[in-house]
Parts: sequence; C-alpha cells; structure tokens
Amino acid sequence: MSILLRPDSIIVMGDPEVKSRLSWYISVMRDEKPAKYLICKRVNAEFNSEDNIEELWREHDKRAREFKKIYDEIREGKLSLNELQVPKISFLDLKIEIVNRMLRECIFCERRCKVDRRVKAGFCKLDANTYVSSWFHHWGEEAPLVPSGTIFFSSCNFRCVFCQNYDISQLHPHGGVKVNAEILAKISTTLRREGVRNINYVGGEPTPNLHTIVSSLKYMNINVPLLWNSNMYCSEETIKILLEIIDIGLPDFKYGNDECAKRLSAAENYFKIVARNHKIMHDYPIDMIIRHLVMPNHIQCCTKPVLKWISENTPRAMVNIMEQYRPEYLVEKYPERYSDINRRVSWSEMNEAYEYAEKLGICYKPVS
Repeated sequence: MSILLRPDSIIVMGDPEVKSRLSWYISVMRDEKPAKYLICKRVNAEFNSEDNIEELWREHDKRAREFKKIYDEIREGKLSLNELQVPKISFLDLKIEIVNRMLRECIFCERRCKVDRRVKAGFCKLDANTYVSSWFHHWGEEAPLVPSGTIFFSSCNFRCVFCQNYDISQLHPHGGVKVNAEILAKISTTLRREGVRNINYVGGEPTPNLHTIVSSLKYMNINVPLLWNSNMYCSEETIKILLEIIDIGLPDFKYGNDECAKRLSAAENYFKIVARNHKIMHDYPIDMIIRHLVMPNHIQCCTKPVLKWISENTPRAMVNIMEQYRPEYLVEKYPERYSDINRRVSWSEMNEAYEYAEKLGICYKPVS
C-alpha cells in the first residue's frame, strides 16, 4: 500500500541523512528499540499525593537523570527493556501527577493563564475535557512518517489569522469526540496495530491536552514512536514532561520575529519561547523534523531568520520548507487587512528559501 500511495516513504528510508538524523525514531518504528514512554514505565519514582509541586519537580529531575542514563544504554545496545523491573510507582506515574497538578493552574503553554481548568476554560477555550476531531492513517506527512497515525485535537493556543484548520482550532474547539485517557489509548493502540509508523499528536494543538495525552500512556503497552506535532509555544515545564516521552519532534517554527507572530497569531514573545523549546528538544537529543511554512512577502522577516537560527542552533534537525500556504480564515474574510499574505507563495520566493537553506547547509530535501 505504501509503495502505491507514497513510494518515497520507502525510498527515503535508504537515505543516509535520514537514517542518521532519525535513527532513534526508525529503530522504535521497526520495533528494534522500545518507545521512550515504555522506558518511563520501568523507572522507579517515589512520591505521594501530599507532596507539593516543588517536591514533585525535584523528584522528577532526579528520575529524569536516571531515565537518561538508562535511555543512553538502551540506545547503545548495552541494555534491553526486559532487563528492567516494573516498579510499583513509575516515572510515568510521576509525570501524570505533575500534569494533573499543572491543570489546576494551567501553565501548559506560555500563555500561562493559570486557570483552574477543572472548573473553567483557559485561553485555549478548553476546560479539563479533551476533544478529538478525527484520527486516521495520514499519507500527507513527511515521507519518513507515513503512514502516520494522526490524532487531530480540537482547539488551539494560537489565533492564526490564516489557520488552515480553523474549523477545529477556532470555530469548534469542542468539536469531534470527547475522549478520556483510556479512549485515547485505545485509539493509539488500534492505529499502531493497523500499521502506522507513529502516533502523531496534532491539532489544532496538542499542548492544551497534555494531561490526557500523558495519562493515556498508562493504558498503552504497544511499541510505537510518539510524535509531537506542535506550534512549540508550550511552557518549559511542558517540555520537561515531554523529553522522556516523545520519540520524534515535528515542531513548527513560523516566524523570525515577534511582530509578525503577534499580528498574525496573537503570540507574544514568540521567537524567544519557540527557539528555546526547539533548542531544548534538539540538545536532549530528540530526533526532529522542523517545519517552516513559507509565507508570501515574509522571506526576509521570517524565513531567512528562522533558517539561519536553525542552522546555527539545531544543526542535527531536518527541515521541511513548506510551500503549502494558502489564504484562509480571516485572511480570506478580510483581504485588505492582511494584504501581505493574501496570496499563495510564489515559485521565486520558494526558490529563494531553498537556495538560502542550501547555502546554510540545512538538510531539507528528503522531507520537503
């Protein structure tokens, strides 16, 4: 089936850059190594419900160091998952406790609205409930990822005026199916058993649903790479939770400056936050395919600064330089207000982006 629909999904696996830069992801995808969340379940943790959040984070930092040592030994083939005992209380249990505490004064993203989402909605328009718009085998993702077990979450912490999923992210944040941790685990397990290469948490935006996603792993035991497909406006606390869970990142890096981010996505202090999160993920290290959507008239202010930063700070990452931009949502409704992006990107603009990436030595061809 994959050869018929996406022959490049097979061919790309022979590319030496792909094999090198996505080595962990490929080994988990092929069942040669265990997904990181399975390792989390084998790392002991000690805490109780009376511990305050500072005590929980101290325990988390301690267990994260232990996890990293085990993870490195597994990567190097010095240790197998079966050699590790299943503890009574695991590192994953600790992460679940922390994200549920975070939900009480929500700081999942850098909006840091600190709303108790157990009783009211945050900026993302979500309370504690999680809604999945759809889930399916996605054949339109980057070649190394397809077929991808894509789970589209409703709602978002951005307000992109050109959003191409605005129906689920903006207009209907409670659209789709309401899911809890067990239901989400069943969806993920079924997708993997049907032959997907990964579980792709996307949206909308997965960040507001961190508590449900992390808790769902308690009910999963199938080996599958977990993929974080995000705008990367999450908090540093969220990144700390994800580092020992996510096997491959598919992060977005849209803007090369804060002004464009504020005007087009209502995101304050964008560049510093998103750059920080990309850098943390890259340096862990986590395999990454960074997405940059080229927008018309934004080559100088966004595309080139983003690509330059990537080349200097996350050189191991692959980059999908995307040409899919089209005027949607508010851009289509108010074309004069957003005249700079009220057209598709031109071939000359795309060629300028590709040539700049070549000059910087960015690896983009296998995934763009």
